Amino acid sequence: MAVVARFEVEYTRFLDPQGEATQALPPFALDPAALLPLYRAMTQARLFDSKAIALQRTGKIGTFASALGQEAIGIGVASAMRAEDVLVPSYRDHAAQLQRGVTMAESLLYWGGDERGNDFSVPRQDFPICVPIATQVCHAAGCAYAFKLRNEPRVAVCILGDGGTSKGDFYEALNLAAVWRAPLVVVVNNNQWAISVPRSQQSAAPTLAQKAIAAGIEGCQADGNDIVAVHHLAQRALAKARAGGGPTLIEAISYRLGDHTTADDASRYRDPAVVEAQWAFEPIRRLRNYLLRLKAWGPEQEEQLIKECSEAVNAAVEAYLATPPPSAADMFDHLYATLPTALAEQRETALHFAPHEGGGHG
Repeated sequence: MAVVARFEVEYTRFLDPQGEATQALPPFALDPAALLPLYRAMTQARLFDSKAIALQRTGKIGTFASALGQEAIGIGVASAMRAEDVLVPSYRDHAAQLQRGVTMAESLLYWGGDERGNDFSVPRQDFPICVPIATQVCHAAGCAYAFKLRNEPRVAVCILGDGGTSKGDFYEALNLAAVWRAPLVVVVNNNQWAISVPRSQQSAAPTLAQKAIAAGIEGCQADGNDIVAVHHLAQRALAKARAGGGPTLIEAISYRLGDHTTADDASRYRDPAVVEAQWAFEPIRRLRNYLLRLKAWGPEQEEQLIKECSEAVNAAVEAYLATPPPSAADMFDHLYATLPTALAEQRETALHFAPHEGGGHG
């Protein structure tokens, strides 16, 4: 018998749950001041998340998917990207979108059912939120292949949940991207739950990162609650893809501290004691402890940060609520260059019966 191949999956962590460095930090993180923008971004993303849930509970937006406890994944990945790269997100990736330049008001418009929320003012070529599970991996693979065909030094970055790795779309996209050696980075947010199905019932594989092996590409794991580890692996994978080295799969291990969405009640299928214990691993406290230990952060700075972020979130909410609703004509005006006669008649009927336009989303 001959062994024809051996495989390994590396796990990366730089900061433990108490905020202690477990090994020498990568170059980008050697200056504590370089970590402060990441800490600010995670804090603002969490405050935005909390406000969005409150808005949903009061009927101001629709169903919302919280990213509570998973902020290091979105911020860590997006902060490693270049402006010309393209993010292909799922419905839990508002932290990454905010880091990329999507405004909080735009995000609220989307969650409020207003398509204009996908008309990003800054990352114009980033993809809109994908709600179907794992289909965005196919979109990202195609996007990455287009970059290769055009000889553009750009990378497509796709984020999906652990449940998405059980879908055929995921495997097919990964396989094609590997064959094409497309500049693609796929990040699996392993938050341990695909709605009510735990990770243990999704796959018998010891890791989700090893699913890259069948496609012939690199698969690695990061402590998804350590933003230094997430940013480092994303930065490395992006550089490799940009240099022609092909795709990488990163499994970022975290935990979904909230419900799957605001339409879910996770207490029906999760032990509250287990969820409570997971708070000890969350990413914001971890980085804060590290910065406090280095005397690069303190209570006064924390108070000021919370004040500034809260004001920014509240201003975004006010802007969202004051945005006039779209016209009933929009559903017709953006379908055809020249509207067919039958639809033109429907357009007139819709405008006739539409409520008086005015006011905002509130």
